[in-house]
Amino acid sequence: MKSAGFKSIPRKNFPGFTLIELIVATAILVILTGLAIPLVRVTIKRERERELRHDLWEMRDAIDRYKDAADRGAFQIKVGSDGYPPDLDTLVKGVDVGGKKVRFLRKIPVDPMTGNTEWGERSMQDDPDSDSWGGQNVFDVFTKSTGIALDGTKYKDW
Repeated sequence: MKSAGFKSIPRKNFPGFTLIELIVATAILVILTGLAIPLVRVTIKRERERELRHDLWEMRDAIDRYKDAADRGAFQIKVGSDGYPPDLDTLVKGVDVGGKKVRFLRKIPVDPMTGNTEWGERSMQDDPDSDSWGGQNVFDVFTKSTGIALDGTKYKDW
């Protein structure tokens, strides 16, 4: 009598991964993703800070060029303005210099921290630490963001 046993199926090499291999690979991907996300966030913040510095430099340079032209008498200025522009729009719209329109800024840049073109402004008569604008002229600009930079300083103090 033959024994009632099961025949052994010969094991063939099946292509694919075992469950353990899939779990280990998934765990490694989760760990690497978890490490990459903070690095991406810091990189994005650093890029916005670089853009903010550039935009502030660009607007301050335009204010300085306007002031230099006003001091040279290239155009008439409002009494009490100390030669500074009355607002940021004047830098974009330009002034008439000898029958020719001179613009000091192509456009008011978008603040990378707030996402709009509204910038804080200070006049010569304002307190250097003031967040409100007296409206006499534009001596300086700053971001209205209340955030903290990677170096620990406040964006509005840049």
